Amino acid sequence: ITQLRVGQKLELECLTDKPNGAFWIHKDRSGTLHFIVFINSMARATFEGNQKTSTRFEVGKEGMVYHLVVKSFAPQDEGKYFCMVIFNQKLYFSRGQPASLSATTTVASTTCGSTPKSGITEDLSLQTPDPEGRIQEDLDFFCHIFIWVPLAGACLLLLIALVITIVLCQQTRRRRCRCKR
Repeated sequence: ITQLRVGQKLELECLTDKPNGAFWIHKDRSGTLHFIVFINSMARATFEGNQKTSTRFEVGKEGMVYHLVVKSFAPQDEGKYFCMVIFNQKLYFSRGQPASLSATTTVASTTCGSTPKSGITEDLSLQTPDPEGRIQEDLDFFCHIFIWVPLAGACLLLLIALVITIVLCQQTRRRRCRCKR
């Protein structure tokens, strides 16, 4: 359990069984998403703006656990923090952990069977990426585009080829009729 105050360090952990790296995203109080960092499987970080370091955040990797540290918690850091991984062309999001500057606010660990070093631990199990199904709907839409658009284009080309063939055959037939016998 962590109680957050201005200037306090907040440590977040993302436990995953995929070695592909992890993204950290912050959803502020107004609902706007902010990219914080991507840390790859070699523990190399890329922060917002393609920067290699950040004045506000630190990241690290130990085994399959990706760490994010908010160095000095401030009001703009309030909101929800998400860890995200990509595996087999699917996005997997953690449930997200709220963080606020209330002395009565507590943030509990969500990892079963392990004790976090400090702060918050996220368990990234392979579940439905979005409980409301929004991401799945978007993926289905894009799959439909990649299937139906080429199929419709191929049908259109076949139709054009059929029309051209019919027109050419009719012209050939007319020429035969005009010839003297």
